[in-house]
Amino acid sequence: MSGSTPTRWLRDARRAMARLPSLRMGRIPDAPALSVRDPWPGDDARGARLIKGELEFGGAIQPLRPGTWQQIDGSSVLRAGAHGFTWLRDLRALGSDAARLRARALVADWIASPPSDPIAHRPDVIGARITAWLGHYDFFAASADDVFRQRLMSRLVSDARGLSAALPAEEIDARALTALKGLIAAAVALREHPGFLTRALRFLPQEIARQILPDGCHAERSPAAQLSALQDLTEIRALLQTSQTQPPPVLGQAIDRMAPALRMMRHHDGALCLFNGSKEETPTLIDLVLTQAGRGGRGPSALAEGGFHRMQAGRSVLIVDCGAPAPAGLDRFAHAGTLSMELSVGRDRLVVNCGAFPAGPPQWRDASRATAAHSTLIIGDISSSELKPDGLGRRPVVVEVNRQEAAGAHWLDVSHDGWKKVFNAVHRRRLYMAESGEDIRGEDLIESPEPQPFTLRFHLHPDVQASLQQDGAAVLLRLRSGAFWRLRADGARLTLDESIYLGGAEPRRSEQVVMTGFADGPQHVKWALSKVERAG
Repeated sequence: MSGSTPTRWLRDARRAMARLPSLRMGRIPDAPALSVRDPWPGDDARGARLIKGELEFGGAIQPLRPGTWQQIDGSSVLRAGAHGFTWLRDLRALGSDAARLRARALVADWIASPPSDPIAHRPDVIGARITAWLGHYDFFAASADDVFRQRLMSRLVSDARGLSAALPAEEIDARALTALKGLIAAAVALREHPGFLTRALRFLPQEIARQILPDGCHAERSPAAQLSALQDLTEIRALLQTSQTQPPPVLGQAIDRMAPALRMMRHHDGALCLFNGSKEETPTLIDLVLTQAGRGGRGPSALAEGGFHRMQAGRSVLIVDCGAPAPAGLDRFAHAGTLSMELSVGRDRLVVNCGAFPAGPPQWRDASRATAAHSTLIIGDISSSELKPDGLGRRPVVVEVNRQEAAGAHWLDVSHDGWKKVFNAVHRRRLYMAESGEDIRGEDLIESPEPQPFTLRFHLHPDVQASLQQDGAAVLLRLRSGAFWRLRADGARLTLDESIYLGGAEPRRSEQVVMTGFADGPQHVKWALSKVERAG
C-alpha cells in the first residue's frame, strides 16, 4: 500500500468490487420507480449551440457531438461539466424534437463508449450525471426504444454502485454534496437498491457539518459555491420528500442558515458579488433557489465565520471580503482577494472585482485569481496569497475586523498579514459609508518598517464610463443609469488603465482606476467616492 493511505486503499477496493458483476444485483428496472425532477431552468440559447455541436460551459466552448466524447479536453472544470450532463436542461429548455434526439444521441454515445478521462468517473461527476439523466428521463428517454432505455438503466445502476463504493468522496469541498445528491437520486429511482440511501444518509450529516459554517456561509467562502451547495441541498431535501424519507434535522437547519447568507452576497441587480471563483449568475436562478429553500427576509450585514461584510445605505451596497482564505482542501477556487471590495448603486455596479473563468485556460484562471484582479491594494506586484493550481500556498493568517454603525452610517476597519513573510508588511483598510450612501471614503495604508512599492486598484464595471479630470486628481464616473460619481485620491498618482470583466456570460473589456504610491511618499492613500449632480 505504498503511496496510499489505508482509507484510500479500502475505497479503491470497494470501487473495484462494485464494478464486478454481482449475483445480488438483481433485475435491471425498465424505468425509474419514482420520477426525479430537475428543478432548475435551462438556457435555450445554449441548447441551440448544442444542436450545432458546441457545448458552452462557464464561458468556455467545447465541441460536443456524438463520436467526440474521447476528445473532450480543456480545463478540469470544463471536462467535469461536459461529463456531468447538467447541460441537458439547456436542451430541455429548447424543447424541440431535435433537442430531444440530440440529448438521446449524446447519452447513448457516452454509454456505448464511456470516456477514459478519470474526471468522467470522479464521484461528483458521477453524481451530477446520475441526477441529470434521472432528472431529464421523461424528456429524452421515456419515448425511446426498449434497447436504449435498458442500456440507460443498466448504466445508472452500475454508476450508482460505483458511487456508493467511492464514498466518502476524497473531495472535501462542495463536490462531495453533488456526489451524495447523485446517490440519493439513484436510491429514489432504483427502489431495488435500498442500500444506496442508507449509505448516502450515513455521510450527509458529516459533510454538512464540514462544509456549512455556523453563520450559513459555505466553507469555500465563495458566492458561487454558496449557490451551488444550496441548490444541491434543496434538491436532496426534495428527493427525500419524494421517497417519503424523513430528512436528517441538520439538512433543514443548514438550508435555513444558508439562504440568508446567499441573500447577503447579492447586489441590488439580483446577481452575485464576485469573490473566490464566482460569476454573477442569473437573478432568476438565484430567486428560484431561494424560493426552494423557503427562507424569506433580508440577509445579514455580516457573516462572522465566512468573513464577508455588507455596508448598505441609501441605494448603495458595499461588500467587502474581510476573512482569511478558505483552508487547504477547500481552497480550490480561492482568490488572493483579501480585503477586496465591490460597490453597486441601485442596479448599477460601479467598483467590481474582475470575476472568474474557472472553465477557461490556465492563464486566464491564474490572472483572475491574482490580487491585481481585485479592487484592493497590492505590494510589489506580489499577490497577498500564493496561487497554486489546486489552491493557495502562503496566505493571510490573521485578518482583523472592527465594525461600527451609528445613525445610519458605517465604519469598517480591517487588516491582513498576507505580506508579513515577504515584506514584513500589514495592509490596513478603513472604510466609511455615510447615511445617504452617496459619500464613501477610504484609507489604504501599509504598516511596515520599510517603504514598500504599492498600487491600489478599483476595477470598474464595463457599463461605467470613466474620464480622468484635467487636474489629474480625480476620475469622473458615469453609471449606466446616467448618474455621475467622482473618485478622488490623496497620496497616490491617479491613472486609467484597461481591465477585463469575467463576471458575466462572456469576457468584456472594462477599465480600472490605478492609484500608484510615490516612491518616497507615505505608505498611505486616502480616497473618496461621492455622487455628483452633474459632470461639471
